Amino acid sequence: MIAPDALRDQPALAGDRVWLEPLDARTGEHLVRYYVDMDPRLRRLTGTHRSFGEEELRCWTGSLPDHHDRADWVIFSQEDGEAVGECALLDLDHHNANAGYRISLFRMERTGHGFGTAATDLVLRYAFEQVGLHRVGLEVFEFNGPARRSYARSGFREEGVWREQLYWGGQWHDAVLMSVLAHEYAEFHADDPHR
Repeated sequence: MIAPDALRDQPALAGDRVWLEPLDARTGEHLVRYYVDMDPRLRRLTGTHRSFGEEELRCWTGSLPDHHDRADWVIFSQEDGEAVGECALLDLDHHNANAGYRISLFRMERTGHGFGTAATDLVLRYAFEQVGLHRVGLEVFEFNGPARRSYARSGFREEGVWREQLYWGGQWHDAVLMSVLAHEYAEFHADDPHR
């Protein structure tokens, strides 16, 4: 068990490729422009059917500092300082010390360059080494092979399938469930020279 507000004071996180700033009204402006006109390819990869309005997004990002069962960040590239995506630990279950994970890059041309893996590594380090979580889980659609490989590079393991979870393009698609446990994370990163 961990504190119910264990994600209350989330820090900025920095690595070699990316840095993460808490998502709030100020940093949320980076998200608004991309989510109002979301790339159709990203909609498919994230299973996002609904559309968002600017004011709705601004209200939501402005409210995030008051939600203590989640931690949201905007991902910035160390190379050029551009906002490249957002990620979150969410649905904190403090009794069982676990949370979900979600990540989305803003533009397809930013995928495949290691930003997602780098951001995920920073969040997992925070989740296990600072917050004290036991488990972090996620779901990824079966057709998103690059994301599945990225999660595996960060230590996630496939553990099951939610069959026909997403209806897209006239077809049903499975969601693959993945997770990483605290001891698996420690073992996976035991030889990491950056620790």
